Amino acid sequence: MTKKNQKISAEIKEEIVNKIKHEGISVKEAAGLYAVSDRAIYDWLGNKARGSVSLLEHNRLKRENEQLKQLVGEVTLRLSTQEKRG
Repeated sequence: MTKKNQKISAEIKEEIVNKIKHEGISVKEAAGLYAVSDRAIYDWLGNKARGSVSLLEHNRLKRENEQLKQLVGEVTLRLSTQEKRG
């Protein structure tokens, strides 16, 4: 965990947020890798997402969307197979 007076550069903050957003690492992992408190990272994520869906909510919705696409694909394949059988 960082000391309360220690400043984290904007570049490092951006790097941490990007790793969470694009590489899918967890906040806890990022906090450990960069020796930063998870609370600070959640604050940065919240600041990035003001006026829009939070990054955490975005990632949850993205995973849910992928699951739904897979289900639609499976159902479509089943229906197509049944139609071919008659």
